[in-house]
Amino acid sequence: MFLINIDKVARKKKNRRPLLNNIEIIDIAAEGKALGKFDEKVVFVTKVIPGDVVDVQVTRKRSKFFEGYPVTYHKLSDDRVEPFCEYFGVCGGCKWQMLPYEHQLKYKEREVINNLQRIGKVELAETSPIIPSPKDRYYRNKMEYTFSDRRWISDEELKSGEKIENRNGVGLHIPGMFDKVLDIKECHLQPEPSNAIKNAIRDYAFENKLEFFNLKKQEGFLRSLIIRTTSIDETMVIISFFQEDEEARENLLTHLTDKFPEVTSWMYVINPKGNDTITDLDVKLFKGRDHIYEELEDLRFKIGPKSFFQTNTEQALNLYQITREYAGLTGEEVVYDLYTGTGSIANFVARNAKKVVGIEYVPEAIADANINSEINSITNTVFMAGDMKDLLTDELFEEHGAPDVIITDPPRAGMHSDVVQTILNANAKRVVYVSCNSATQARDLQLMDEKYKVVKVQPVDMFPQTHHVENVVLLERR
Repeated sequence: MFLINIDKVARKKKNRRPLLNNIEIIDIAAEGKALGKFDEKVVFVTKVIPGDVVDVQVTRKRSKFFEGYPVTYHKLSDDRVEPFCEYFGVCGGCKWQMLPYEHQLKYKEREVINNLQRIGKVELAETSPIIPSPKDRYYRNKMEYTFSDRRWISDEELKSGEKIENRNGVGLHIPGMFDKVLDIKECHLQPEPSNAIKNAIRDYAFENKLEFFNLKKQEGFLRSLIIRTTSIDETMVIISFFQEDEEARENLLTHLTDKFPEVTSWMYVINPKGNDTITDLDVKLFKGRDHIYEELEDLRFKIGPKSFFQTNTEQALNLYQITREYAGLTGEEVVYDLYTGTGSIANFVARNAKKVVGIEYVPEAIADANINSEINSITNTVFMAGDMKDLLTDELFEEHGAPDVIITDPPRAGMHSDVVQTILNANAKRVVYVSCNSATQARDLQLMDEKYKVVKVQPVDMFPQTHHVENVVLLERR
């Protein structure tokens, strides 16, 4: 029996590009896409795995390759597993659910090695096997949901012929459609009480006729929802409202605090801007504490509404332990931690170092980093906010000591070339490069190859059911 799967996102679009028939999927390529061949050209395809045979609707045509999505499955791979989520294929998350976890790990590890060799063109002395996540579901400690009065209407609803009265929903965006939200009852990424809280807000909003946000028109009341959880059973809920309605807001929050007394922190923010970010807004406390705590080893970390913390807590511990091991600290080293965020890595390695200097762009994050040192009685850290290339100067080294070890954990875009040059000028003995994007990491390693050689490589899977992978590289001065 063959499975027919018409891509829902493209169902209203007119297809004038070719349909490629009976394409055998032979491998996994970069960014989680699979690939096949057609007339000596590579075909990149989504939602398939090696062993599938499919008809591919082309969405992009170039001289050397095609891109597209499957419209008909003629044969299913023997390696396929049944996706565990009812929203698989429509929701933009967890796109590798049909791929067994051990296969996910194999392809992630291979992509890291390929990127370092192909893009970085660096010699790899030692590459350790990828470290699996302790959990492949319910591993996230933070989820962000969007309210919309233009939820995605399923094929089943359309085929029913019934008039759709309620277009409100809360969930995740449909890929490629910025104003459409998939209404989600159960997400398998975050442990409870995450789903229960989200569903309770939806139910209350329906019963009390609260307006959901309309992104195009920039109007409505309920805008977005952030839920943060920790391994020590603390929970923070942040509700974003597009406009203030004190009575409606207080009634909703009071209802929720009565229903979920176990929640540690209830916060809210009024966001009338054109985007959903709250980093530049005043987040207010409604009930409980304005922060929650997480614990790793014997350290305690304070997490506020704007704090960055690795989203997979259990795997973050492995990541930090590897970083500390690669740093090779004896207690005599001056360590510079670039892109320190809230100081998680800096504080994690501080007890093994003489001194740790953490640098970060965001002032609020630096405030959290100082607090995290204080609550853990760590006295050998110094944190400062500013641009890396401006702060990493001879004057800074004279004040705090030249770096023996540099740890860098930049965003997905990697490091600016000026920052790479600044690291080269600093002339540290070792550099530990933590990355969530091995392609940009490889680019930066090539720039550093003149002075540093790659000694160790350790992929770490922080994001099961997706193609994303973290990677730690140890570089030593030549």
